[in-house]
This record gives sequence, structure tokens and C-alpha cells, in this order.
Amino acid sequence: MTRIFVGVIVSALIFGSAASAQQSSAASSAITDASRAEAVQFLTDLVKIDTSNPPGNEVKAANYIKAVLDKEGVASEIFESAPGRGNIVARLKGNGAKRPLLLMGHLDVVGVERDKWTVDPFAAVIKDGYLYGRGSRDDKAMDAANLEVFLELHRRKIALDRDVILLAEAGEEGTTRYGIDFMVAQHWDKIECQYVLNEGGALHETNGRVDYASVGTTEKVPREMTLIARGSSGHASMPRLDNPIAHLGAAVGKLLAWQPPMRLNETTREYFSRLAKISSAEDAYLYTHLQEPSVQQKLAAGKISQNSMLRTSIVPTIIKGGFRVNVIPADAEATLDVRALPDENVDELVATLRKVISDPEIEIVRNKSNDRPAGAPSSIHNEMFEALERAQAKLFPSAVTLPMMGTGATDSAQLRAKGVQAYAIGPPTGDSDALRVHGNDERVRLDGVGKFVEYLYTAAIDVAASKK
Repeated sequence: MTRIFVGVIVSALIFGSAASAQQSSAASSAITDASRAEAVQFLTDLVKIDTSNPPGNEVKAANYIKAVLDKEGVASEIFESAPGRGNIVARLKGNGAKRPLLLMGHLDVVGVERDKWTVDPFAAVIKDGYLYGRGSRDDKAMDAANLEVFLELHRRKIALDRDVILLAEAGEEGTTRYGIDFMVAQHWDKIECQYVLNEGGALHETNGRVDYASVGTTEKVPREMTLIARGSSGHASMPRLDNPIAHLGAAVGKLLAWQPPMRLNETTREYFSRLAKISSAEDAYLYTHLQEPSVQQKLAAGKISQNSMLRTSIVPTIIKGGFRVNVIPADAEATLDVRALPDENVDELVATLRKVISDPEIEIVRNKSNDRPAGAPSSIHNEMFEALERAQAKLFPSAVTLPMMGTGATDSAQLRAKGVQAYAIGPPTGDSDALRVHGNDERVRLDGVGKFVEYLYTAAIDVAASKK
């Protein structure tokens, strides 16, 4: 019996060692060309599904993803917050040693001005090494990469220390009540997690080479406001001192001439410090002398993204007033897109704006319908951020990882407010392509999709795969 018992132990050790080696090999294997091509196909198919918001109709894209998962034998659920507003969730079970990792992206896209596109925005046209289409970057590249990585974990039978959850959701583009708000309020048990990887960052490229990976750890929060001027209507042949358009124009001009003071936080301090080390001498001077007024002027003129990270920004975007050339209107209004620093006291900001405008005829009204919660920034000193740094170092060794404060808004805000550590990443992009997001001829490089899949997979394996 002793010999039999010892033999069983030895066999178990050999089998366990072989299984462990097989697991390690499967986990560390590079993403194949077939997987890269499959991710591009997912992206192509998703772009061809018009999910412009409004009306959204995200359930069409959710059904596409469900069909892919069904074919692979992976269970998934679609939750409709309203007819057509679909959110899909799937889960790979881990051993429960650690709390889940969520791979998240949104299915809706902003609308298009078709006459200003050089291609059909929903045909997923491929030319010159790019895939063109609305949502090709924002955010269906994220959905496609998430789906491919999720399938890789499933197909390779990777043993996991934590569940990996896939979420593709509705309503991110201004109607979060149909997507993340709904999922947090009604189905939190389906997406509760420790970490989330979501849109908002990028593998930044200069001359086709990744020079840094921006990883969003916090973001500015939208705090929409409206300036309203009221006066007396009348015949335009008789000028009036209370002409609301005149008062409104003066108020907007004062706000454009003024800007909130610069205020750095942990994320932006680290961002500018690391960015200076990989920049030209001229740019490095800017990033290390941010307090100088002349430097801030240069950033405002030539580096608008970095400038926006320095402070709460206030941008007039919509002007309304008047209906006939010969009629002085009774009122006029301007919509302000305010992107506040996460710790901004908005009531104090409104009081300051009243002083800057200094006109009793101007009313400032807060529109809270598009507010997102301001959660604490995610840490740059934990296993998820460090896994992203290691993935960058492995795949793009000449680059660096930059923690970043996003100037736009994402659905990570609602998760940070729940205590989740959320990180914004994204596919390779140059400065010119970044400007196409929400613009005309939005596009993503085909080979960049594959690079992003490998980056995401490498980080996910690092933080989720069992080390035993």
C-alpha cells in the first residue's frame, strides 16, 4: 500500500506540474494573427450596426455579441432598460480567491453629419490600413477587443483567481440612465467588481511608434450650465440697453477671457512628470514650468488636451436668441459645457462666475440631468495599474505608462463612485486621429486593433490568471 500511495502522490505531482506548465504556457502565449483578424472582424460587424444615440437601439449590437458567445458555449444575459436599449453581460468563473475584473465598453455611438464624411459612416470601409466608421474608436474598438480577450481566456481554459466579466452597455453618449446607471441600480450583482478596464486612454503613437500608454485613473466631470439673459422685446430699429443678446454676448466674452485657476492632483502631477521625461527639451520645459503664465498660454494655444487637465474648463457650445432680423428678443441663452475637476465645489464655482460676469441681468442655471458622480481617483499603486505598466513594458519597451486625468466623461465615473478601481485604456492612436473621435471620418488603424488586443490580454492575464 505504501508503494501504491507514493506512486499516486508522484503521479499527482507530475500531472499537477504538467497541468501547471500547460496553464502557464497557454496564459503566456502571444495573441495569434487569427485572433487579431477575428477582433477586426468583430469591430467591422459592430460598426455596421447603427447604434446612433438617439435612439440607440443597442440591443442589435448586444444580440450580435450574444450570438458570438452562444457559438462558443458561453452563457450571457441581455438586460433592456427600455425597448431596444440593451446591455449584455457574460462571466468567466474564477476560483474566488480575488474579486472580479470587469472588461467594459459601450455600444452606442454619437450621430453623424453624413454630408461631411468621405465614406459611409456605417459601412466599416477599409482603406490605407484604416477602418473608417462611426464608433470605430469610440467605443466599438473597446468592445471588439474585450470580446476577443474574453474568448481567448475561455478557449485557452485559463484558470482564474477572479471572475472576468464582460459588459457591453447602452447609453454612454449622454443617456446613462439606459446603461450604466441602470446596471448599477438594478443589476449591480451582475457587474460588481474590484477592477474595471474601460475606454478613455490610448496607446499614444508618434510616427507610428508607441511612445506612451495613457491610463486614465480619474476624469473631469460634466457640470452643464446655462446663461440666461432677459430683457424687453421690441422693434430692432430702436436700440435698447436691456437687449438680452448684447448682455449675453458680453457675459460669454468675459468667461472666455477668464479661466479658473490651475490645480494639479496626484494623477496630473505624475502625468506631467513622466511626460516631461520622454518629451523634447522644448516640451519638457512646458511640462516642468506649468505655473508660468506664458507656459499656460502656449498650452492653451497648442496643446489643448494638456491645458484642459490643468483646471476646470468652461466652454460655450450653444447660443440661442432671436427669431427675426427686425425684432429684439425678450430672452437669449448660452449653454456652457463645464468640465470640472473631480474635487471642484460647483456651488462656489457658480458664485465665482457671477462675479466674473458681473451683470445682474444674467442668470446662471445648473442643468443636473447629465451630471456624473465624482468618485475618488483610482490608485497608481495597486496590482491592476502595475499589470498595465508591465504589459506596456513587455509589448512596447521603449514607451512609458502615463497616469492620466481624462478631460471627457466615461461610465467609469459611476463605478468609481461605487468604490471600484477603474482604469481607462485604448487602442493605438496619433494626435490627428484622436481629434476624429465624435468628428468626421472617425477611424482606427487595423494593425492597432491587434496591438490593443494583445495589450489588454497581457494585462488581464497578469491580474486575473491563477499563479498556482
